[in-house]
Amino acid sequence: MSSEQRKKLIILMINMFIAVGSFGIIIPILPAYLVSINEGGKAAGLMIAIFAGAQLAMSPIAGKWADKYGRRVMIIAGLSGLALSMFVFYFSDSITVLYASRVIGGVGAALLIPAIFAYVADITSLDQRAKGNSLISASMSLGIVIGPGIGGFLADFGLKMPLLVSALVGLVAVIFSAVMLKESKGTEIEVNEAKSESMIKEIGQTFSKPYFIPLLITLVMSFGLMAYESVLGLFVDFEFGASPKDIAVLVTSTGIISVIIQLFAVDRIVRRYGEAAVLTVFLGVAAGGFLLSIFASTYVMFFGVTMIIFLATSILRPVLITLISKLAGKEQGFAMGMNNAYMSIGNVLGPLLAGVLFDIHIIYPFVLGLIVLVLTTIGSARWKTPRKALS
Repeated sequence: MSSEQRKKLIILMINMFIAVGSFGIIIPILPAYLVSINEGGKAAGLMIAIFAGAQLAMSPIAGKWADKYGRRVMIIAGLSGLALSMFVFYFSDSITVLYASRVIGGVGAALLIPAIFAYVADITSLDQRAKGNSLISASMSLGIVIGPGIGGFLADFGLKMPLLVSALVGLVAVIFSAVMLKESKGTEIEVNEAKSESMIKEIGQTFSKPYFIPLLITLVMSFGLMAYESVLGLFVDFEFGASPKDIAVLVTSTGIISVIIQLFAVDRIVRRYGEAAVLTVFLGVAAGGFLLSIFASTYVMFFGVTMIIFLATSILRPVLITLISKLAGKEQGFAMGMNNAYMSIGNVLGPLLAGVLFDIHIIYPFVLGLIVLVLTTIGSARWKTPRKALS
């Protein structure tokens, strides 16, 4: 890649990290904060599910706007929405207003994420596409795990301090992108615009695509990861008396190790064993992590289990993107858009069901994740990967 491409990718990676980090920064403060307003696990799940639901609902419109108005303006608009949502969250204690703030944030993420992936497609060749998407995926994974960690550390300075810092950082990102990011000059915009359809029809079309199984696994992985993460703070608080800083240490430590492996080890593993084998094995590892979480009796044991789960999902994410990309052929834009849609569906259902089940029994979210991942591992093992995915 040229130095100009690297510069643009770094800016996009920073923006993706901020977007996903703001998605999870409220997780460590939720236990104490929800107690203060007389809410529980259901509200915790809804906080995350509403964000993902708004993102999913807005995605078809956002994709069309990215084609019509350009990538840069959508990226800036998305970052603005995320910053605004945090300001709204910070200045209100009404649960209704807090839910509304998550809607604003979800819309912002919907504007931002498809535009970022479209931007990557504009500035990379087909040979470079996988590497570009992997870098963005790594920044996404880092945001997922570091966001809650930052929130936990900032909570020492005030329960709502993470929200204020997130809002201010988002505002800085808006200014930074407005100054540093130039509009990309894509060649596929008119084609994509002509073929755009409703989200329901587009999802229906994927059933007959060769990359449908990887898309389905993407949904399951997102479901499991977000179900786990959405109740993580509540679980260690109730079960082990963990403080926000304990939660931050847990999530940040496992996250840093996971991202390092994703950046430096995944490619070697895939080259040696192939995408299909790695996919099945690490789905099994993730399922094993959920099984162990049920029996973890100390904070240290749960810490180790969390590391296993995040390591597995950090390896699975780029492997799935690579498989989808290889099987998509000339449908790179459509396939990546559907990858985002399926991920959003998992992000909605995971926290929502986990929150409801947590209020029934704190172990039930992990049991649900275990069942879903075991079935998915069996399905992956039985799936006959099309030959062109291995070439």
